[in-house]
Amino acid sequence: MTRRTEWPDGPGRPERPDRPDSGAPSLSRAEQGPPPGPEEQARAICLRLLTGTPRTRKQLADALRTRGIPDDAAQEVLSRFEDVGLIDDAAFAEAWVESRHHSRGLARRALARELRTKGVDSALIDDAVGQLDADQEERTAQELVERKLRATRGLDREKRIRRLAGMLARKGYSEGLALRVVRRALEEEGEDAELLEHHLPDL
Repeated sequence: MTRRTEWPDGPGRPERPDRPDSGAPSLSRAEQGPPPGPEEQARAICLRLLTGTPRTRKQLADALRTRGIPDDAAQEVLSRFEDVGLIDDAAFAEAWVESRHHSRGLARRALARELRTKGVDSALIDDAVGQLDADQEERTAQELVERKLRATRGLDREKRIRRLAGMLARKGYSEGLALRVVRRALEEEGEDAELLEHHLPDL
């Protein structure tokens, strides 16, 4: 009697060879169409970078240059974005001043420096920092000193003055304003005015 052969993958029959995928064949490179041109690439990059985060024209131009987009294509796209309001350096500068002054207490000088590094035009910077007048700047400096004052208690007088004035200087406040605000705060805390006069001129 003939014995039935038992195949490993099933009784009585060998495994069929793999068939080609019966689904739709993938498109060839030619069928997919030409690759996107530089302007299309630039537009996609700018839209991605602008999603949720305003940026200046210079920031976007630098990003396009880093990604190898030719300058003529980059400038064409950037100008188009400006025309439709997707790039607005004036609005960017105004929002930057408002945000950074209230969140970080930065003075006009520091804000102008930050905006210059982002490529904002000098005239637009002047208009933006002009939102802050001298009185507002001094009030903010006073609030900064009042918040820091408690942390300096226990230090000698000269160290306190230097630390408080240095904090304001790093935020862009002028030396004269910084010393005036620090002196007023220390006098209100009970420091002797004559002793303060002895230390302040050396700063």
